[in-house]
Amino acid sequence: MVHAVRARRTTAVLAALSLGLLALTACKGDAEQDAAAPSTTASPSDPAKDKGKGTGEGTGTDEDADKPATDAPGGSGGSSGSGGAPEASEPATDDQDGGVGMCETTDLSYKVTVASKPVNHALLTATNNSGDPCLLPAGELVVTIPGLDGAAEHMGPAGEDWILNAGEKAYAGILFSRADTPGGKSADKVEIALTAAESPATVPVDDGPVTVNDSQVTSFFGTAEDALTY
Repeated sequence: MVHAVRARRTTAVLAALSLGLLALTACKGDAEQDAAAPSTTASPSDPAKDKGKGTGEGTGTDEDADKPATDAPGGSGGSSGSGGAPEASEPATDDQDGGVGMCETTDLSYKVTVASKPVNHALLTATNNSGDPCLLPAGELVVTIPGLDGAAEHMGPAGEDWILNAGEKAYAGILFSRADTPGGKSADKVEIALTAAESPATVPVDDGPVTVNDSQVTSFFGTAEDALTY
């Protein structure tokens, strides 16, 4: 009877030990599976790392937003911008001929010759003897007849100032009298000045004297033919 009880106790103890071993084995297996399995909990993002990190699909980064905007090329936002209207050029000055000065009456020599035609005309030839080019005041020529009041009136087109090089000649036509005007004064010389502000040069009339009753003079021209057209 005693042996039977002991045998049952031993069996119970062995059974309990087996169950304990099985439980330990199961717990160990579960722990190993938990350690091997990846964590499904999302770690919180680091704001410092995420700042300025674009995905390629956005319209800009935070850093770009912090940058000041720049003017587009050619803009007119600033006073020194290169895209604005160009500054107006400076007004032209009187010195437009490379520093060439105006011709003075004393810079030129003069010759007055009676023309064969048209009648009652003479040709004035002015030559630049100064040795330097000068700007000829083409439309301000003053011709007077000694002993007669007033200067000859201008006829023909108004001339424009032009550069008369050294040794170059300019021509003007002088009308001493009209065929329909009777009478007049005989003259064998004339007085010539390039402008009214200058003292005139006295020039003899070749093939003179001439009769003067209504004198007129043209502007300067580059050829004798043009000067005697009027």
